[in-house]
Amino acid sequence: MSKVTRIEEGRMNQATESDLEPRRFKVFTDKNLDKIEHLSKLDEQTVFEMKVVSSVLPFRVNEYMINDVIDWEKVPNDPLYQLTFPQRDMLPPELYEEMAELHRRGADKKEIKTKARELREALNPHPAGQKEMNLPKDDDGEVIDGLQHKYNETVLFFPSNGQTCHSYCTFCFRWAQFVGDQEFKIASDDAAKMQSYLLSNKQISDLLLTGGDPMIMKTRKLREYLEPLTTEAFDHIQTIRIGTKALSFWPYRFVTDKDADDVLALFRELVASGKHVAVMAHYNHWQEMQTDIAHEAIRRVRETGAEIRCQGPLLKNINDDPEVWSRMWNEQVRLGMIPYYMFVERDTGAKAYFEVPLVRAWEIYQQAMQKVSGLGRTARGPSMSAGPGKVEIQGVTEVKGEKVIVLRFIQGRNPDWVNRPFFAKYDPEATWLDQLQPAFGEKEFFFDAEYRQMCEDARTFLEGKKLV
Repeated sequence: MSKVTRIEEGRMNQATESDLEPRRFKVFTDKNLDKIEHLSKLDEQTVFEMKVVSSVLPFRVNEYMINDVIDWEKVPNDPLYQLTFPQRDMLPPELYEEMAELHRRGADKKEIKTKARELREALNPHPAGQKEMNLPKDDDGEVIDGLQHKYNETVLFFPSNGQTCHSYCTFCFRWAQFVGDQEFKIASDDAAKMQSYLLSNKQISDLLLTGGDPMIMKTRKLREYLEPLTTEAFDHIQTIRIGTKALSFWPYRFVTDKDADDVLALFRELVASGKHVAVMAHYNHWQEMQTDIAHEAIRRVRETGAEIRCQGPLLKNINDDPEVWSRMWNEQVRLGMIPYYMFVERDTGAKAYFEVPLVRAWEIYQQAMQKVSGLGRTARGPSMSAGPGKVEIQGVTEVKGEKVIVLRFIQGRNPDWVNRPFFAKYDPEATWLDQLQPAFGEKEFFFDAEYRQMCEDARTFLEGKKLV
């Protein structure tokens, strides 16, 4: 039984010293699946299927998740088990069978690795044009590694030391970062180039450190990237965001790890310099917030003056229930965090296992919102982070006798698109933007022609640089 059973209805028991003692970080991957004691209680076929799927999609889980968060009495239906352990249907049937056959006949590692690379190419490893269209350039027109710049105000930086996680989410849209293939990876350890780009682009107000998980890094490395931003030259950088699942997957990072106090001190320094520090916490289920150590980590981060904004995708088999979302949002507000986004599962990796039709996603969002106070209604969504931008499903209605889905851009490659409503034909099966058709007899959506040109310009640039 996991420790979450000690905490009922979102009420936290008083943490004891033993709950908050330092803990050794111990991780399991596909290479030592057989060392996870709990898996010995599962049937051989289930474990075999895990090995097959984890040959293609990344698998990594730590001992805290196994022993303190997953409720093994509810496996395979426990949401955190589904979140971290591979399941057969996470691969399309034909891809699963191709890899399973290699395992059945005892193929060597080289053959399995070659087949895995082939199968990954079929899983859309880099959705929404992130390897073609979000590429910032230096003054000489050369692409800067490790940066993504899709929206005017916000730049993403992928620090090389942060391109892994304390555990991997089975749905992760950045799964290609973690399979050991350098051609799939976006990363850089060049802090100077990142800082130079920020200096050259004064319209940028937000820097987002992402991965992977930047909180896997030691504080001294994190400081190299962030401390220079406290100087006057970077006054235009108002917000520093850190995308992390450490508050869920390894809260000890902020409490008892050797440099836990150091990272909190860095947060305080950034806040004191006038920066808005936002820890972008990824939560997928209220169960992730129920241990004493998780509560203490949240308390310590908030004490620095940093705020915690919570986001995560809507996922079949994990949280496709309005009760889960309303309870999660209410718990986040109770703990002093800010519900921020409900995302739609992206069109990559194990999408077919997790995707929820857009109409159903909106229904879940609407029903969950009915059960939270105004402080919980800060969560936006359901939102698709698609090629043209972040598109929110606003609802279903009828206009002039036609049933339609109402959408709008929360963010767009062209800022003029933002907050413009548009309409798609009602389709109860569609799960992504490119499956929707314009309503009212229109041939295309208002942004389609301009977006096609953007794609063409990006391809032309890459061909000129011989990058495609």
